[in-house]
Amino acid sequence: MAVDVERLKRDWSGFEFDRVEFPVTAEELAAYARAVGETAAVFTDAAHPELRAVPNFPTKYHGQRMWPADFPRLSKTSVGFDAGKRVEVHGEIHPGDVVTARSSIHDIYEKTGRSGSMVFIVHRMEFSNQRGEPVATVDWRFLQQPDPD
Repeated sequence: MAVDVERLKRDWSGFEFDRVEFPVTAEELAAYARAVGETAAVFTDAAHPELRAVPNFPTKYHGQRMWPADFPRLSKTSVGFDAGKRVEVHGEIHPGDVVTARSSIHDIYEKTGRSGSMVFIVHRMEFSNQRGEPVATVDWRFLQQPDPD
């Protein structure tokens, strides 16, 4: 199936399709930091007075929807796979914060590899705290290989 990537991008990029709130606890911050191998007490000790999230902490959160409603499937046989994440930190996340994540399709682009056409869909989650201050942006890249014509 030939995919019109520019049309997909035009039709599906840039609008919010999901919003979820996550209350943050000290125990959750410390447990996540330890699980990813962090050793500094400012990240791993739930009782530390300056406890804050490690930079990749927001990647643990997922919304209620992976894609906008009615987003087209590019393959009848493959669901695709995670092709990497990018985390941009804008501020700190602390215990007691309530983090709001807003999801949108940020970009859609195509590359050609040895196995043919590959379409990358960038699902962006923008995170802000209870004061509306941005704390992180996470871009998830998903690769889907369209069915051959």
